[in-house]
Amino acid sequence: MSTKAHLTKFALTALLACNAMWAHADTWPSKPIKFIVPFGPGGANDLVARAVAEATSKQLGQPIIVENKPGAGSVLGADIVAKAAPDGYTFLAPAAGVITNSMIKTKMPYQADDLVPVAMMAVSPSVIVVPADSPIKDLKGLIASSKSGQGLNFATAGTGSTPHFVAEMLKVKSGAKIQIIPYKSGSEGVVAVISKQVDATSEASVVVLPHIRGGKLRPLASTWNRRIAALSDIPTAEELGFPNVFIGHWSGVFAPKGTPEDILDKMNKAIDTAVKSTELRARLIPQGIDPVGGTRAEFVKFLGAEKLRLGAIVKSAAMKED
Repeated sequence: MSTKAHLTKFALTALLACNAMWAHADTWPSKPIKFIVPFGPGGANDLVARAVAEATSKQLGQPIIVENKPGAGSVLGADIVAKAAPDGYTFLAPAAGVITNSMIKTKMPYQADDLVPVAMMAVSPSVIVVPADSPIKDLKGLIASSKSGQGLNFATAGTGSTPHFVAEMLKVKSGAKIQIIPYKSGSEGVVAVISKQVDATSEASVVVLPHIRGGKLRPLASTWNRRIAALSDIPTAEELGFPNVFIGHWSGVFAPKGTPEDILDKMNKAIDTAVKSTELRARLIPQGIDPVGGTRAEFVKFLGAEKLRLGAIVKSAAMKED
């Protein structure tokens, strides 16, 4: 076969592939979709993903099945999606680890651009908490107490977790003397505080809210840029004079690289509509979860800002994997 014939055959094959992709995007979705949550069940991301999946499925007319794939600080689940077919039927519903793991871990099984941002779902603001009967009454008191004696023990959900970032922010930005005690999950860290194995932690509002209302934890401050509607009496760290103690348990949706743009746009619109619906807001806000939504461009802008801000903390605190 001549070179010209080879080129013609290649061009025809490429055209057919493009036509198939466009036709696929036009008919999408025609079967159930999967949301992979790279954490175990019951945590902030899992709760948000399940609520949003249910509401989004109504927009798309197909079920969205949530599968938990925990492991390696969310890398296992992310890797599954990064290597999945880019056909619009497998998505990742991660937290901040999707952008910070590569800053902390020496090896990653996939490239950062193997996952494409689709939509922001919600934020479960972190709340810094101590045991209900702790002598520490507020955030300034926690920092002052940490600077005396041996310092304070602070539970985290492992290297690179949101509680770990809060602890490092307190150390870097306020000079707090904190010993980081890693646990396997945020829930375990909260139990450690309640049982007084450690002095404090910072965990998602949806996780600590029942314990605050039950009188087992004392909230000192939230770490987002606005107060939590369900805990409106708790000031933000910024209000208390610590604007750089700023992070939340955000939940987003990502797709494998190569997923057709039309599908990404349709999924974004469906999630945005679902997140802003009266029904879903009424379900999430009382749990301490702040629905967000927005465009793909807005999500990309948010991620860029997070990378710069959290990357500076990783560098200044010399954060490394366990």
